[in-house]
Amino acid sequence: MLRQHRSVLSTGALRAHLLAARLAGPVATSREKSLRSYRLFAARDPRVLLGLDPERCWGESDLLGLMAEKCGVSADPAHVSGPDVIDPERTLAALRAFAERLRAAAAARAPVLFGTGHPHRLLGFYASLARAMSAAGCDVLTPAQGVSVDMATRFGVRPHSLDYVRGVALVREPGARLPASATGAHTHSPLPVRIALGALAEEGGPLPELVVGDHGWVCGAGQLGVEAIGLADTDDPALFVGEAEGRVSVAVPLDDAVRADYYRPLTRYLLDRARLPGAQEWP
Repeated sequence: MLRQHRSVLSTGALRAHLLAARLAGPVATSREKSLRSYRLFAARDPRVLLGLDPERCWGESDLLGLMAEKCGVSADPAHVSGPDVIDPERTLAALRAFAERLRAAAAARAPVLFGTGHPHRLLGFYASLARAMSAAGCDVLTPAQGVSVDMATRFGVRPHSLDYVRGVALVREPGARLPASATGAHTHSPLPVRIALGALAEEGGPLPELVVGDHGWVCGAGQLGVEAIGLADTDDPALFVGEAEGRVSVAVPLDDAVRADYYRPLTRYLLDRARLPGAQEWP
């Protein structure tokens, strides 16, 4: 499946890849982990809100129903263990909507901002999209390069730095400054996108008309009124709540922590559907 990059990737081929790579179908995220996230979200724990301030009161049963609708997880509250499940048809439908947002932004030559809390897995995915959007005439923004971000860790609050690799924002731990590398920290925090957007506002430069990413990058931007699209696993209900409440444009359900090369067919599919420059040369 991973050899099909040079030709148009069909929906059927991508569906087969989603299942083979466990991006959808039974995924590595456990049911226990997902249910724990729903409990924490219902209690408005900031660790799982990802910068979102929900407008309505979301109870655990509400969240389970929403995630069953958006992702295809089991709606049975008695199902409490084992691997969680993502319906590949829901993933494909969301990828089509994701591609349409990219296509519209490219057609308008809109400024865009890319950011990830999963640099080890998803940096290449976002970097390829950033390259294509830049080739389409979009300004790929890189504000607040090198600015310190105080991040909560298990060792307390520690300063990280905001960095960009191939147009994609990430945060680095102290001492982890390797140029053009993906040695960024795994984070759910909305602080990096808030700092990036704040820097743009202070500079008087163009604000992004679209933010593309995951975790706090999407929810943090959406909460501030910036259109945002992104990827989310079954234990990330915030993006799907944001979508349901109208502050996230597209949330794509998939496992966000598989091998980095398994996301390449998704990139190829999105480039084709969005009709972005460079699609025929991928990779």
